[in-house]
Amino acid sequence: MPTLDVDGARIALMEAGAGTPVVALHCSAGSKEQWQSLAELIGDRHRVLAPDLYGYGETDAWPGPAPMRLAHEAAIVGAVMDHCGGPVDLVGHSYGGAVALCVALAHRGRLASLTLIEPSAFALLRDGRAADLALRQEIGAVADAVTEAEAGGDGRGGMERFVDYWNGAGAWARLKPRVQSDLARRLGKVVLDFRALFADETRLAEYGGLDLPTLMLCGTQTRGPAGAVTRLLAETIPGARLETIAGAGHMSPVTHAEAVNAAIAAHLSGAR
Repeated sequence: MPTLDVDGARIALMEAGAGTPVVALHCSAGSKEQWQSLAELIGDRHRVLAPDLYGYGETDAWPGPAPMRLAHEAAIVGAVMDHCGGPVDLVGHSYGGAVALCVALAHRGRLASLTLIEPSAFALLRDGRAADLALRQEIGAVADAVTEAEAGGDGRGGMERFVDYWNGAGAWARLKPRVQSDLARRLGKVVLDFRALFADETRLAEYGGLDLPTLMLCGTQTRGPAGAVTRLLAETIPGARLETIAGAGHMSPVTHAEAVNAAIAAHLSGAR
């Protein structure tokens, strides 16, 4: 497994397949393994590179001491692009989608296409309708609960709130104890992710300057804040195409991997 050095931190990277490079970014509390099935589907024509973001998988924790921001995660993607060379197709899910948006603005000339699966760019809800502002308060309450649990040393309780919000009541209880323990250890990074998301000062209108083939994917059963962000971006990015994944919630790349991967593959085939 290749590794990269970004400002002294060791970044783990999954690299599979051959052809034009596709960089894929995972969600909060996830890892590069999220994209294994995508690599298996498109690896005969694309080189898939999936890094573990700070504090996840086999990548070092955010070293600080400055507050972590989306631009710091985007620097990981910049290093991956340097590693593979040439323009890349960028894919991001949830938190990884918010990072992908940051990359798209900073490195738009290095991207061949963009695929965003319910990007968690919740700060953009301030630029939406009144209902969007209410949804920002909804996800803000989740962030507050997770942060309070982490401060109190309740990793399991905080992660239960996080998992059940995105996957439905009882989702946490259905997980195996080993998986619960592993997720609970990631709560501190989830808190950092939320802080970075809400600290982002990018305004929705800035994404109107993107000029590259863009696919937006959204589950029909997702939570309101994620759906609203996806809608706002689909309305703002020129030529963006919005597709829905029937029956899927926010974790569609995991729960509905076949449909999501097929949509990504079709988008990539027409993007170059």
